[in-house]
Amino acid sequence: MARKFYALQILALIFSYFPIIISSLNFSYPAVFNFRDSNSDTGGLVAGVAFPLGPPTGQTYFHEPTGRFCDGRLIIDFLTVDAMDRPFLNPYLDSVDTPNFQRWCNFATGGSTILPTNAASTCPFSFNIQVAQFIRFKARVLELLAKEKELENYLPSADYFKQGLYMFDVGQNDLDGAFYSKSEAQVLAFVPTILSLFETGIQKLYNEGARNFWIHNTGPLGCLPRIIAKFGKISSKLDQLGCVKSHNKAANIFNQQLHDFFTKFQEQFPEANVTYVDIFSIKLDLVSNFSQYGFEEPLAACCGYGGMPLNFDIRIACGQTKNLNGSTVTANPCNNTAEHVNWDGNHYTEAANQHISEQILTGNYSHSPISVNLPFFFGSHLNKLKML
Repeated sequence: MARKFYALQILALIFSYFPIIISSLNFSYPAVFNFRDSNSDTGGLVAGVAFPLGPPTGQTYFHEPTGRFCDGRLIIDFLTVDAMDRPFLNPYLDSVDTPNFQRWCNFATGGSTILPTNAASTCPFSFNIQVAQFIRFKARVLELLAKEKELENYLPSADYFKQGLYMFDVGQNDLDGAFYSKSEAQVLAFVPTILSLFETGIQKLYNEGARNFWIHNTGPLGCLPRIIAKFGKISSKLDQLGCVKSHNKAANIFNQQLHDFFTKFQEQFPEANVTYVDIFSIKLDLVSNFSQYGFEEPLAACCGYGGMPLNFDIRIACGQTKNLNGSTVTANPCNNTAEHVNWDGNHYTEAANQHISEQILTGNYSHSPISVNLPFFFGSHLNKLKML
């Protein structure tokens, strides 16, 4: 009898841990502050440097360009607008479109990196700059609210900065860029340097009061048409899916070390509430099993030029018309964007983004790093219970 009672105590202890995992998909935050790249840029790069992003972007949902690198909505649009029932995120850099920052502020800009920018960078707003923008934004908000209380209708209240959700999806552009100047071994060895700079930014945000962190790890870079066109010309460099092995390996190494960082971070700062989302697995599953999810083209760009298998030519971007080899050609969109996983060789279609967001919302790919080993803990103790 004593052994059965002890077994029930263990079982109760095990199940007491499950709310840690299940509650990771809590979207009841009063505000969201987003720091990322083109995967969640809702107009920052266009507003910040007048980046030319015209039709056919935005054609599927908005019916016009909105500064999103997609034919329609992004993952963050589905997570925040649909799951949280909030308006679309306003870009921090867009001061023309009468933005309302009461519940949102999006610092994400296309091409952003964790590494500091240089003269050759596409985007000047690297992660350290985005963090600096946030710190300035917070200071200015508190200053204005102290003068005029009615501004709370347009700006986040002081307690929102601690209660809000801080979202990240970084690393993709750093790894991508590194492969153009480094060997695979050098890229892998460079990952800790990238993450050390990310850690510095996270620490600054924590010192500013951030407590709720939502992090997307980086996706399978090797499955992007642009990467395949550049680095996959030799078949031995591709895996069974047709993706570039070196880039997916680097993404995996980066994700492992990113997870390790947040595990240590949460242990060091118990007040932090970290949710780690395995975007890599969701996207790789989509590419691997595309037909099961209603897609017909897992790798070919919907909006591009060159035909199958990739429909991508680095010389002509989506929507452009150029003279190539004596002929005038246009990179037009496909007839049905919902059949394609990839939009323009670099980014996903709205249909793919919707699928990914749905998978995120199941909670199956989200957890707190500090509780990642709980399923194994449960399994091993359950076997012991059977022996009692």
